[in-house]
Amino acid sequence: MTSSRKKTKISVYLDPEVMQMLAEFAARRDRSQSMVAEAAIASFLSPDDAERRDAVLARRLDQVDRRITRLERDVGISVESLAVFIRFWLATTPALPEPAAKAARAKAGERYEAFISALGRRLAQGPKLRQEVSEDVDGGGAAGG
Repeated sequence: MTSSRKKTKISVYLDPEVMQMLAEFAARRDRSQSMVAEAAIASFLSPDDAERRDAVLARRLDQVDRRITRLERDVGISVESLAVFIRFWLATTPALPEPAAKAARAKAGERYEAFISALGRRLAQGPKLRQEVSEDVDGGGAAGG
């Protein structure tokens, strides 16, 4: 009782799940629940806690930014690929007379089914076009702005 620093008792209300987590953590560390709760509160209230949380948030935002950058690049590749294909197709495909157009539509259905099957196989086993296009290609007319 000659302690120069006497601790103050407080009462808190915890959700049963939080209380269970506290009890399990204290038991695993062979520490008292009071000691664990005090350390958690001290950590929460410490001035560097906000800095640590900011650092964690900044890291996560950087990861999101990198993912969005890759996504923008992939979408740009897709759009440009589609545009090149459409332009090529329109420039090289003549209009057909009606009797031949009917047969062409039937053949187009078969080709479309084959295309969908090939696309499914490629997506399932790769490689993907975005992996084939070099990351460091800095195209002068690329879809970036």
